[in-house]
Amino acid sequence: MPSPLFSPTRAGAIDLATRIVMAPLTRNRAPGATPTPLMAEYYAQRANPDTGAGLIISEATAISPQGQGYADVPGLYGTEQLDGWKKVTKAVHAQGGKIVCQLWHVGRVSHHILQPGNADPVAPSAIRAEAKTYVFNEQGVGHFTPTSAPRALHRHEIPGIVHDYAAAARNAVKSAGFDGVEIHGANGYLLDQFLKTGANQRTDDYGGKIENRARLMLEVTRAVVDAVGHDRVGIRLSPVTPANGIDDAEPQPLFDYLIRQLAPLGLAYIHVIEGATGGPREVPGRPFDYAAMEAAYRQAGGRGAWMVNNGYDPVLAEDAVASGRADLVAFGKAFISMPDLAARIRHGGPYQGLDKATMYGGGAQGYTDYPTLGG
Repeated sequence: MPSPLFSPTRAGAIDLATRIVMAPLTRNRAPGATPTPLMAEYYAQRANPDTGAGLIISEATAISPQGQGYADVPGLYGTEQLDGWKKVTKAVHAQGGKIVCQLWHVGRVSHHILQPGNADPVAPSAIRAEAKTYVFNEQGVGHFTPTSAPRALHRHEIPGIVHDYAAAARNAVKSAGFDGVEIHGANGYLLDQFLKTGANQRTDDYGGKIENRARLMLEVTRAVVDAVGHDRVGIRLSPVTPANGIDDAEPQPLFDYLIRQLAPLGLAYIHVIEGATGGPREVPGRPFDYAAMEAAYRQAGGRGAWMVNNGYDPVLAEDAVASGRADLVAFGKAFISMPDLAARIRHGGPYQGLDKATMYGGGAQGYTDYPTLGG
């Protein structure tokens, strides 16, 4: 019996040959925030839906210089960057693949040496993230270092950030050739910081009650929908992950409210990280009912594809799709070491491990030189 992972589906306006998604993976190989020919090769290796991903979500991509939080991550705000991304999307489409760009503002998860003018990172409140970021030292060696203390955004600055998201979305779809965009609303970055009580102590209309804390994410989503069309927009959410020092006192009512507000916008998909990003699927002391969250979305009229992520192996992924619990399953690190992951799933393996030493920064080693089946 054919695996349900290999049945076709749609995510909004995007036709997908399979249910297998390549999750966004930061690799720190874009000097000057500009995608390189090596990046085009990397994505093309994983783009054929017969052997790789039915949909690729790009590595997180800064919407503005202020939105950058790690060294050598790509951007979407300059001509050279867009020209570099054009080569990536052309290479992906030549393989019959589909690719969306993840829109990113890191907020407080940054360091002042990465910010324009060595400024402090920005955040909803001046609360430092218990997290590290990736920078290069004077010798050009990459290493992780604690984030800098942020400053709280002024109320008058917020519309400019909303504008930056919309402009980046237009750049991605209308200039760089992406099939759509994904709003990064997860993992303790800016939109997640506004959403959650552990990072947001504002007393204006962007802080306090749930409706206020969700305001920025909803404003950004509506602006991006207006920029490129509702059926080319997805959003990534992580209800209980502690990534980058984020937490919320009551995540279930928060995300049930948020998802009901997102439902009428007609998004292409909802991308949900279950549990701790890159860690356990159950977070101690942080129970969460993902089925109830999806039910709230459907009851509010949401029709977008439901994408699940975190700790999925082929068996668990097949069960999620076959049971109707998910429409799409995102695989992350597996796609680093296995560009032909779909082919390996079809054949029941073999599966090969990841060289963690080459995950961040560097060149082709550990990036484009992983062997494929028969390769």
